[in-house]
Amino acid sequence: MRRKGTEEKIVYVGMSADLIHHGHINIITTAKKLGKVVVGLLTDEAIASYKRVPLLTFDQRKQVIENLDGVYKVIPQKTLDYVENLRSIKPDFVVHGDDWKTGIQKETRERVIEVLKEWGGELIEPEYTVGISSSELINHSGGRGITSSQRIGQLRRMFELKPLVKILEVHNGLTGLIVENTKIVEDGKSVEFDGMWESSLTDSASKGKPDTAAVDITSRLQTIEQILEVTSKPIIVDGDSGGLSEHFVFTVKSLERLGVSAVVIEDKIGAKRNSLFGKDADQTQDSIENFSEKINTGKKAQVTGDFMIIARIESLILGKGIEDALKRAKAYIAAGADGILIHSKKETPSEIFEFCRKYKKFKYRVLLIVVPSTFSSVREKEFIKEGIGMVIYANQLIRSAYPAMKNVAELILKNGRAKEADKLCLSIEETIKLIPS
Repeated sequence: MRRKGTEEKIVYVGMSADLIHHGHINIITTAKKLGKVVVGLLTDEAIASYKRVPLLTFDQRKQVIENLDGVYKVIPQKTLDYVENLRSIKPDFVVHGDDWKTGIQKETRERVIEVLKEWGGELIEPEYTVGISSSELINHSGGRGITSSQRIGQLRRMFELKPLVKILEVHNGLTGLIVENTKIVEDGKSVEFDGMWESSLTDSASKGKPDTAAVDITSRLQTIEQILEVTSKPIIVDGDSGGLSEHFVFTVKSLERLGVSAVVIEDKIGAKRNSLFGKDADQTQDSIENFSEKINTGKKAQVTGDFMIIARIESLILGKGIEDALKRAKAYIAAGADGILIHSKKETPSEIFEFCRKYKKFKYRVLLIVVPSTFSSVREKEFIKEGIGMVIYANQLIRSAYPAMKNVAELILKNGRAKEADKLCLSIEETIKLIPS
């Protein structure tokens, strides 16, 4: 039944409102002329499902919206779809800018129109405020930089809001920009990487050196700083074994001061050897007691509560089995580890998933992480199903860059000129404009 009298009419406005601008005010001004304005404020989880985690929490955004003139009430909208809230309150009007007639929100609009027919509601679409967008403002703000404290805390929020956090390897500022800016639209949602992985393997390889700690921590820190300078997303650093506990303290302090969100350390001792060599290389696993002490010492050294120390378990790599890995996971969690990275060099995820199923039975659990370098055929939805909260694509950018560059070099040698290689390269104009001045 339609309500009698304009003052009793209910007007529904859906918003994320991470950054309020005059376009939002125009929508609310239009809505309040029609009746009592109920704002369906997207939850943090709803926003994180289709774009970057919001800058402000739901409670912070709710406080702002509640204090805008003309807003009668604010309720959570838990999904991008309006239908649940609309059927609950049966508004007389829904007000939204006409920009959603095309693009990724087109289907959402069509569902709103259909559900409003159930009780005779009406969709009002004022002209979109041209030249303004919260996402563009946030991107512009990010381009100006981000403080260390702002960056560090992003990763923990992502784990709370996203079913799976997706991290891609970087080894210099340019690859950092690729992770920062690459996105696609899939099933009506914007999809992008959530953060960066600064790997000892790819950092070393980019400098033409082996992954044997030949690149020292000072050089690693310089690379990290160069990446942080041109990006705003969180970064996780491969800390190898962490070194001696007394040295690891200073690594934690240095990384946290720069704005790194997390460091991953593996439970091995002795000369550095890449884990994927497995038992083919001379690799020794640390004792549970020593590695637990290192984790605990690192946790005591950090200044903020947001910085994370993630324990990487090498039991499966070294052939010690799942029970040893589970025993170590319990001990490392007790020592203060913020996450467990379970590693394997097998081409199928069978032993990883068996670990996951047994890990789910732990009374106390932390974030579970995988690096699917050897079992790359596994889709992300399978990781989510097994309770994995973060996937690290640890070396794909440098592995793809090397053959591409080598191919270009060979073409130039073969033809005695660069013309044949041009089709594989960015144009000079695009290269000049690649990095904004």
